[in-house]
Amino acid sequence: MTELELQHLRRDKWRLDGEPIRTLDEAHEFVDSVGMCLVYPTRQTLLPTLVGATLGNDQNLPVRKIAFDDPRAKRVEEIVPKLVRNKFALEAQLHGDSLLLSPSVFPYFYALASDRKPKQSIRSRVRGEASPLTEHVFAKLDADGPLSRAQLQTQLGGALSEAALDRALHELSAALKITRVDHDPAAGDTWNVYYRWAPEAVNEGVQISDAEALSALISKYLDCTVAATQEEIEAFFSGFTSRSRVAEVVKALLAAREFSYTPSESRTLITVANSNVRSEALPVGREQRGSRLLSRRRNG
Repeated sequence: MTELELQHLRRDKWRLDGEPIRTLDEAHEFVDSVGMCLVYPTRQTLLPTLVGATLGNDQNLPVRKIAFDDPRAKRVEEIVPKLVRNKFALEAQLHGDSLLLSPSVFPYFYALASDRKPKQSIRSRVRGEASPLTEHVFAKLDADGPLSRAQLQTQLGGALSEAALDRALHELSAALKITRVDHDPAAGDTWNVYYRWAPEAVNEGVQISDAEALSALISKYLDCTVAATQEEIEAFFSGFTSRSRVAEVVKALLAAREFSYTPSESRTLITVANSNVRSEALPVGREQRGSRLLSRRRNG
């Protein structure tokens, strides 16, 4: 497979071919198709972006820091709250940026990235490192959520600074303790504890082993990116587990012929064995749904 062929397959799958997402249903279909996507692009992560799909191209895409001042981001900013509100996508964080996951993929991500104690405060995972404010925010949302950011600030004390509350919300969100469940231009974000917002997905994630979660997510990552190098796979998962563990799982799946090596012009790529990416006559269609490992588990 040449680099040009790889880019063509990705552009088709990532909706960068001049056919932008225009409706909520199309956005829902896109998230289901890719399984995981960033809202805005980052330099360190190889993944499709929802903003790219809503624009239908990847030319000079706005990044999160300047999105509020870029009119091209208006559509994606309108779509994301609707996806989350309807549970068409579940939100997490990846390297500090917003990651959207399809409901079928989220349990595997939760199993790998969380502490598997959804009803306990973040202190259960990182003893002594969570601030008292973070503990209070979690307890308040656990007792009274969902609550808007303004409601939280009022109930936790009028003197509480916006920056301090933002840090606590970010810390809890990164640990998959809480999630944004809606957004209002006037009131801001509304938050809830994750185990109450998506109980089935969280309960499923708690029961999945680390090995199964990592195997399924690597498979989905390769399905999403069409093909990737060993280095790209290890870099993506380095935020959740060790590179040596990722290399071990990739090696095992190659030996089991779940994955295949695909030579390119200057590097060796890894693909899901049944993905047909090596056949020029079979481009990856938007109707594809997940990897073999994901579908196998769900079909029993």
